[in-house]
Amino acid sequence: MTRPLRFSVVVSPLAPEDGGGFLATVPDLPGCMSDGETPQQAISNVQDAIESWIEAAHETGRPIPQPSRHLNAG
Repeated sequence: MTRPLRFSVVVSPLAPEDGGGFLATVPDLPGCMSDGETPQQAISNVQDAIESWIEAAHETGRPIPQPSRHLNAG
């Protein structure tokens, strides 16, 4: 089994009119996102979205980008 790729995740608060909670997006994987009631839950949920995104890319023959390192923590 290969080691999964590690992608940067951006977590942002959602406005109350959007349901509140937090949105986690993966800049390297267009359209890959998930949400959760807490930042930690959003990050946990987006891991499933990453796996689904990669699986769909394999099925359709799309390339899977290498994780970028352009985002700074802090």
